[in-house]
Amino acid sequence: MGDGWDNVRRTRIVAAGLILCCLLHGVAVAGDDAAPPAGAAEPAGARSPVRPPPAEPVPAADLERALQRGVEYLVQHQNRDGSWGSPALQGGIPIFAGIGSHHSFGVAVTAMSVSALIESGDKSEAVVKAIERGEAHLIQQLPRVRRDDPMLIYNVWTHAYGIQALVRMHHRLPESAERRQQIRALIQGQYDKLTKYESAQGGWGYYDFDGGTQRPASSSTSFVNAAVLIAMHEAKEIGSPPPEKILKRALEMTKAQRLPDGSYLYGYYLHEMPTHAINNPGGSLGRSQACALALRVWGDKRETDELLEQWLDRLITRNGWLSLGRKKPIPHESFFAVAGYFFYFGHYYAGLCVDQLPTAKQDFYKQHLTHILLDLQEADGSWFDYPFYSYHKPYGTAFAIMTLNSCRAEPIRSATGGLK
Repeated sequence: MGDGWDNVRRTRIVAAGLILCCLLHGVAVAGDDAAPPAGAAEPAGARSPVRPPPAEPVPAADLERALQRGVEYLVQHQNRDGSWGSPALQGGIPIFAGIGSHHSFGVAVTAMSVSALIESGDKSEAVVKAIERGEAHLIQQLPRVRRDDPMLIYNVWTHAYGIQALVRMHHRLPESAERRQQIRALIQGQYDKLTKYESAQGGWGYYDFDGGTQRPASSSTSFVNAAVLIAMHEAKEIGSPPPEKILKRALEMTKAQRLPDGSYLYGYYLHEMPTHAINNPGGSLGRSQACALALRVWGDKRETDELLEQWLDRLITRNGWLSLGRKKPIPHESFFAVAGYFFYFGHYYAGLCVDQLPTAKQDFYKQHLTHILLDLQEADGSWFDYPFYSYHKPYGTAFAIMTLNSCRAEPIRSATGGLK
């Protein structure tokens, strides 16, 4: 993911100005969508202020055509060594990253691309070959990924998405017992890394600006925890459960960052500033879905269907708001300190949240998410939300393909190991 943010004062001024403008023009802002007071009368047939109307159904052929164009983009832009992306600066600004960071970025994006191609269900020769080359790269490189320097721990992202790719690889060729054993050993290796790089607070962060200690003094970060916890749950389902100690601590720290309105702190370091813009519903718009899902799959009863629906409604109704940060080159420069890289991240986990709902409620959200993604596909078949060296199109496209898989009438899950 992207760089940190430090210009708190500027963000507050800009966000306050936008809120005032919205109020003067009668536009809904984050935080004004609370339910009516108890006993208040509602017009017959009224819906929640944030619940969108039904979307026009998208023909299945249109969804598959967009998905196929994304698959073709990944196949055509795979590197010779089987990876995707590179440190070449193609738009945006260079964030704080060393050689080891770029190794982590490249392996993480490769893991996401492999997962996306497997989830696409495309069995053509070109796609299978791309998957095989990507898998070979992951098998070789995942054990080599590590912390770049005392301050930079971007590798935690690689361990999360590496585990998810390994789960899908485990399901892709079920007849090979030896291969499955190798994959489970690789998953255990990623658990070992996550144990080594666990924050002293519990959970994970990707910067340690405080101590640079062997046990990272990084702040536990809600959405990093969510990505890791979801990957761990998928691995548990194939018989590779995570270490109980780090699981328990990550769950506790993610719960500690949950606010009463369903928003999540950006990181625990903001626990004394819970009303800061980035922690408000507008700032949590692409984060709450992942965090809620992570806690739910590990048994948290507070993350009900109703709460999942509420945050899916918000994501759809406020999509233009979240999209204001899309493609902006400076992290967190948009309103409510939203960074562009939360856009497809948020939609991917929203798609997984839809899978959790009763079948009768799923199509409503699938149609909305499909419309959003189809409208934003680039001319070359890719998707991207944040100009990030040359990793942005592969990771954005991978997220979009996997989200569109969730939007299918019958998502490809059982054969890939994704959440049920």
